[in-house]
Amino acid sequence: MSGRILLFLPGSLMVLALLIKAPALRRDWHKPTNRAACALLVLGAPITFLASPPTIAAVNRLTGVVNFSAPLVFGLATAFSGTCVVLVLQWRGGPPAAVRRATRLTTAVFGTATAAIVALFLIGDAPVERLEDLDTYYATTPWIREMIVCFLVAHTVGAATLTALCAKWLRRADRSLRPLRTGLALIVFGGLLDLAYLAAKWASVAARWAGRDWVFLSTDVAPPLASAASLILGAGFIVPLAGGSAAWRDFSQYRGLRPLWKALRGFASRSVTTVPLAWWSPLGIRLVHRESVIDDGLLALAGWFDPAVRSVAYEAARRQGLGEAAASVVADAAMLAAACRGREAAERAGTAQSPPGAVQEDARHRLDSQPLAALARAFRASPIVAAAGRGALAGG
Repeated sequence: MSGRILLFLPGSLMVLALLIKAPALRRDWHKPTNRAACALLVLGAPITFLASPPTIAAVNRLTGVVNFSAPLVFGLATAFSGTCVVLVLQWRGGPPAAVRRATRLTTAVFGTATAAIVALFLIGDAPVERLEDLDTYYATTPWIREMIVCFLVAHTVGAATLTALCAKWLRRADRSLRPLRTGLALIVFGGLLDLAYLAAKWASVAARWAGRDWVFLSTDVAPPLASAASLILGAGFIVPLAGGSAAWRDFSQYRGLRPLWKALRGFASRSVTTVPLAWWSPLGIRLVHRESVIDDGLLALAGWFDPAVRSVAYEAARRQGLGEAAASVVADAAMLAAACRGREAAERAGTAQSPPGAVQEDARHRLDSQPLAALARAFRASPIVAAAGRGALAGG
């Protein structure tokens, strides 16, 4: 059962990504990047399924051609390798003329290799059906041997180029582009697994040429590597594609606001009546609701904002090497954490009066000017904010 799931999982991920991106692909079909993404998803979805022995036998039987699956799978895999390289070239960008030349060259090379695989199969002779070891069984058969070598060379060039391009890009990519960096890291890892798969295939074929029997490398070692590589490569391409969607951005923002929402929801419920959400409420409504709860909580704490806490936190952040903007966010989050602690302590003591001397209105406007996502990150991760929440900052 787990083996069957592995066969369907890479293709299912790509079909899911195609459905997610369908509106954008249809709307912006004129963009080369979108066309390359669509081609990659369409070509990549069926490969692992078609390469499984039961499917190979079924395709051979339905077409009436012994080993018909060989050029089908080899050709699809070669075209997919070329499309992966094209998509990365389009993603990375650069001078338009250079990108167009590289795209045309890649398309020509891998298109020629795909056509050669089909032609070599047609002029060759492979009368014995092989479901798992065709490459080693026919490694010395004229024309079929050349077909196998053509596939392995094209796939090796594609995997090595893809891995090298993505590794180089990953080192230079802006750290704020998290979906892109995650996708590139997955592609590099998947590419290395793909190269390991190819190494096993090359070794088994070369052993056959040398008169040795290393077929286990092709039948036992290579398939798990191919399945893992397909799954990780598929995820690597899908993360940036899905990460650019509105739904993904809403989900990331909704999840990122959780620390603030969790800290402020109690204060918000004491000042206003919060409209409850149904379990079926869409993500966009949930995001708006979470932002409203945070705003209501900030309003409820306005009388507890102490600029003295903010000043101390700002200086501490600057001493740690943070820039002016980042230090300002940390300082505001620290002031908010101290306000939460002060209000909770006052309520436990039986009084909800704000401390005297706080410049509440000015501080309130200051928090309103900060992006909630940045405020939430600092609230969750900054040790300065944590110290303010414990009352450990001087002047807090």
